[in-house]
Amino acid sequence: MADLLRKPSGTQGKVHDITAKDANWGYVGFGLYHLKAGESAAEATGDREVILVLVEGKANISVDDQDFGELGKRMSVFERIPPACVYAPNEANWKAVATTDCTLAVCTAPGKGNYPARVINDIELVERGKGANTRYIHPIAMEDKEIADSLLVTEVFTPQGNWSSYPPHRHDEDNYPDMTYLEETYYHRLNPAQGFGFQRVFTEDGELDETMAVSDGDVVLVPKGHHPCGSPYGYEMYYLNVMAGPMRKWRFQNHPDHDWIFQRDSK
Repeated sequence: MADLLRKPSGTQGKVHDITAKDANWGYVGFGLYHLKAGESAAEATGDREVILVLVEGKANISVDDQDFGELGKRMSVFERIPPACVYAPNEANWKAVATTDCTLAVCTAPGKGNYPARVINDIELVERGKGANTRYIHPIAMEDKEIADSLLVTEVFTPQGNWSSYPPHRHDEDNYPDMTYLEETYYHRLNPAQGFGFQRVFTEDGELDETMAVSDGDVVLVPKGHHPCGSPYGYEMYYLNVMAGPMRKWRFQNHPDHDWIFQRDSK
């Protein structure tokens, strides 16, 4: 099996530390901290830009000499309240001091220094799909927001029994405007937490075809291919997506066998 499913390394501190080198690709990095109230995390960005996402809880966040104060409103990710997020450019230093127990995601990609540190606002909940393909999106930093050099970040809530990232689609060719090459990570959560979901990562030629049972807190790497996921009845699924590639645009193609679903539901 390809090394696509990453389990958290523990329950406290930095439980995920996925670098581009570790993932054997060129752009996306993903880290995750579980902090108790009063604990802190701090990192230098180096040559990478960062979007910090307070998945749960509250923290004081600063970037260099800019103190953004206490951020965060939702204590459970499944409240579906927009997350507090901060952008930090490359060659900067960020720090987060937890004021409650919190979960902090660190999304990274190559930076070019074109954008300043800032709090990311204006995140709305958007409904997408029909029937058992319905899901709810917080587009944190997609291409319509000119706030980052490389990063595309979004979070998705998939109701129990529904499918997401479906029909299967891929974005693994640098062929704009038809498609853009974007590496991607999925940070999964389940509600209730003892649940599980499924994610399949596969190419049309069968070279890569892995189906994984994902638990609360797991991360799935998507280096190429299609990558749908589903949540069984009784369990709501959340995931945080991080994407990056040579161009900060999201252009994809649906699997030719399943595109009829998209065409039907678009009418």
